[in-house]
Amino acid sequence: MSGPPRGSNSERDLQTVLDRMADGFFALDADWTVTYANDAGRRILRSAMSDEVVGADGSVEGRHLWDAIPGSAETQFHDEYHRAMATQEPVSFDSYYEPLGTWFDVRAFPDDDGLSVYLRDVSERRELERRQRESLRAIQRLYAVSSDHDRTFEEKVDAILTLGCEYLDVPNGFLTRIDDGRQRVEVSHADHPLLQVGETCPLDEAYCKRTIERDALLTVVDASDEGWEGDEAYETFGLETYIGGQVEVEGEQYGTLCFAATTPRGEPFTDTQRTFVELLTRWVSYELERQRAAERLERERNRLDEFASVVSHDLRNPLTTARGRLDLLADDCDSEHIEPVERSLSRMETLVDDLLTLAREGDAVDDPCPVDLVAVATDAWETTDTQRGTLRTAADEFEILADEARLRQLFENLFRNGVEHGGSDAALTVGALPDGDGFYVADDGPGIPEDERDRVFETGYTTTADGTGFGLNIVSEIADAHGWAIRVVESEAGGARFEVTGVEQA
Repeated sequence: MSGPPRGSNSERDLQTVLDRMADGFFALDADWTVTYANDAGRRILRSAMSDEVVGADGSVEGRHLWDAIPGSAETQFHDEYHRAMATQEPVSFDSYYEPLGTWFDVRAFPDDDGLSVYLRDVSERRELERRQRESLRAIQRLYAVSSDHDRTFEEKVDAILTLGCEYLDVPNGFLTRIDDGRQRVEVSHADHPLLQVGETCPLDEAYCKRTIERDALLTVVDASDEGWEGDEAYETFGLETYIGGQVEVEGEQYGTLCFAATTPRGEPFTDTQRTFVELLTRWVSYELERQRAAERLERERNRLDEFASVVSHDLRNPLTTARGRLDLLADDCDSEHIEPVERSLSRMETLVDDLLTLAREGDAVDDPCPVDLVAVATDAWETTDTQRGTLRTAADEFEILADEARLRQLFENLFRNGVEHGGSDAALTVGALPDGDGFYVADDGPGIPEDERDRVFETGYTTTADGTGFGLNIVSEIADAHGWAIRVVESEAGGARFEVTGVEQA
């Protein structure tokens, strides 16, 4: 349709439809003269044309499109319309229309007489797409920061505050600590003088007072218009825009994470922006909890190291002296009391060894290496006091990823347990589990009652008078350090079968 619709009833009906359209429409003849425009199309063309070429009644018909619109020859509209006319093929494209500040979805349909153009306002769609891209980039950057193990907690928080300020288009981002009725800025990415690191104020004078009273985020887009004038926080900081949420650590209040500006925002925060800030507050809470847990673990490790040092020095030295004196006494006399004392000293030495092992086995295995399961088990059997017991291996080759020294300790304790309960002629078997997920150690002893199997790995559990109660607990600790699971079931011979699963093959 290259001319104004007129004449027949059908053409007048078409004009009525076009005039009622919210989308813009206009028609051009072969010489690029506007022959018709509906109301929306006329408004669009008028906004671009020079004032002197627009009719007194606001009409645009009869004007040469390119002469009437300054600079139009350098636009995408010019290139695409000419391509459509040259090829006589329809074209469609999105383009930004500067005079209206609007994105249009443009569809142009050529014929021998000219060109029909439809323009749909897609600014909202383009704005949504832009925000989605920004949100995706922000999430990607947040992941990169949170997974960067080389940064300290403060460096990570500073990075996410910078990220949040850029994403929300505000100049101030800050993490606060609330304690004893006061707010203190802990980490800051801000240009506001009262929001720098170390700045404090009474909680009554801070926006955070209202933030911690809410389960959800506190958002302000125009404080003076929302009734904040006269509020102590508003008078102190003068923040017109604010969004902030609570930070909790292990269920207890820590402070707030906030973003703010001294100018009104002009539009509400979107659901995506609110969700992003909520995500940041939860991440900070998690990091603080992790940091606190790491500090506790470090203190416990230091106490264990101190304990191990005391055990190693203060208990071993007297035991060594007692052992030497007992040997001298055995050379001087043949007393019936010497053997019981020697057994007691041996039990004490075993107890000290087990305590030291427990104190040192808590660390996770971070760098396992390929080891031959059968070879390690065989070596462990040869260095364990197994009396006249026998070991059978039910696997020729089975390589797994493990810490070899700690795997050897696991076998030594299981072997010692099997012989202690199975007697001097105990028969033990080591093999791979059928699905290759791990391995087992089985014995032909009396077995473990089903109602006690969950307790055997607890510290102090023993069924023998001279047992330390640490052996199987050490086995469990070593398995945990590797990320393995261990359980006890009945063996084919009616004894105990210890199954270790979650083992990665080499």
